[in-house]
Amino acid sequence: MYKNCSRREWLLRTAAVLPGAWLAGSRLGRAAGAPALPVAVARCRTYDAGELVPALSRMFDQLGGLGRLVSGRTVGIKINLTGETTYRLGYAPLEDTHYTHPAVIAATVHLLGRAGARRIRVLESAWSTAEPVEEVVLRANWEPRDILGAAPNVEFENTNYLGSARKYARLMVPTGGYLYPGFDLNHSYADCDVFVSLAKMKEHATAGITLSMKNCFGLTPATIYGSGAGVDEPSVLPNGGREMVHSGYRQPSRSAPAEKDAKSPRDGGYRVPRTIVDLVGARPIHLAIVEAVRTMTGGEGPWVPGGTLVSPGVIVAGLNPVNTDAVCMGVMGFDPMADRGTPPFENCDSTLRLAEDAGLGTRDLRRIEVAGTPIVQARFDFAGLRRARRANAVRQSG
Repeated sequence: MYKNCSRREWLLRTAAVLPGAWLAGSRLGRAAGAPALPVAVARCRTYDAGELVPALSRMFDQLGGLGRLVSGRTVGIKINLTGETTYRLGYAPLEDTHYTHPAVIAATVHLLGRAGARRIRVLESAWSTAEPVEEVVLRANWEPRDILGAAPNVEFENTNYLGSARKYARLMVPTGGYLYPGFDLNHSYADCDVFVSLAKMKEHATAGITLSMKNCFGLTPATIYGSGAGVDEPSVLPNGGREMVHSGYRQPSRSAPAEKDAKSPRDGGYRVPRTIVDLVGARPIHLAIVEAVRTMTGGEGPWVPGGTLVSPGVIVAGLNPVNTDAVCMGVMGFDPMADRGTPPFENCDSTLRLAEDAGLGTRDLRRIEVAGTPIVQARFDFAGLRRARRANAVRQSG
């Protein structure tokens, strides 16, 4: 039937007669149909409330308003407090380099409360401790009451262990997952009606970048997924980091869903991006916010050599985390369509590609409406700084 047609015509005609159910269920079909929702970008030079709150408010309005999303609902906000509070880049405050800034947390809480949120939980798996998050942020020289008092009914929850619940919540990955079919998590991730990922814009030594999706790697409690996790049952208290997920040297506690394939690659550049996508599939993000008024280049924290304090002066927010992270990559000077072997994914698979293949959202900037400041005007050249670091390392090694 297609004997005399060109290869391009053959492909077009073949695609036209493919069964719709097969195409929709394939990786190609899921990527083509992946959601494309608006993303807002704003320039914000300082963390002063007089500039920050109006900037965030405009962004949320550009996304359709917070009221329709949160009014009368319980909201969980996953912040990023990666590493010990003793890790510092020079003498810079932690919130200027690798922690989500408390002013952005408080401003977001305030605006959620003003939009009618019934209850707001600020969530983080504090490093290797069952202490209240309030105690952790006090060690970072924050005043927790600035966040707790930003709206009615605000509370912190350390999600690195069982906490106040009687059992862990099991959240399954609707697509079956890349590495894990599901996760046992702190109850707060199941109890919230709306889930917000409030992240810092950074590069990452293992995953290339850490934005709204990578922020969710910290959903996993160390009592089950940490180096000190129990074997049959979760440990009572969290101990250590999540090296088991990075390297796959052991399984989670047997009480939780095991890996789908214990013979899959044990490489962190393979495992971490897939675990992130599985987590975002199991616990969908309704609002992604990535702040970079001030941040660092070179890695996710001061423990990564070569980090530098920078001031991009930008915030990005969206209703889909893949779309939001794609715009963030554009702002950082990276190509969101990049794959393994191309910056910033030189040694890892692209979390964005895997998420797009799973149907979670498109990474194609041509399909994403950007409101507010255009990407080209908001750009801060993380990519150029990365090239310069690598060139300098080559010169020094030579």
